[in-house]
Amino acid sequence: MEVKAVTRYVRMSPQKMREVARQIQGLGASHAVAVLGMVPRKSARLIEKTLKSAIANAENNKKLKVENLIVKEAVAGAGPTLKRFTPKARGSAGPILKRTCHIRVVLTDNSPK
Repeated sequence: MEVKAVTRYVRMSPQKMREVARQIQGLGASHAVAVLGMVPRKSARLIEKTLKSAIANAENNKKLKVENLIVKEAVAGAGPTLKRFTPKARGSAGPILKRTCHIRVVLTDNSPK
């Protein structure tokens, strides 16, 4: 049975988020939380928050045990980009792209249903 949690409109680029999300794919849920606790990056805290939400969904909504849960996928997709401008030389303007992303964590317990 699969359980998921989604965090949307996170103010960080998806590229930075994906570097950390790749590290936990295929790990057990409790082991993944421990790994993310040791990674010294902002993206690790945000993914950890989403992972804990998915674990809580599994426990409370689907009545699954944490020991059996495996991270099936941890994905950071692109969200909308905020477009801003900064002044440049000779009266021109340079673009600033403030990127956002959506984090999706899917847990499974490998039971056929």
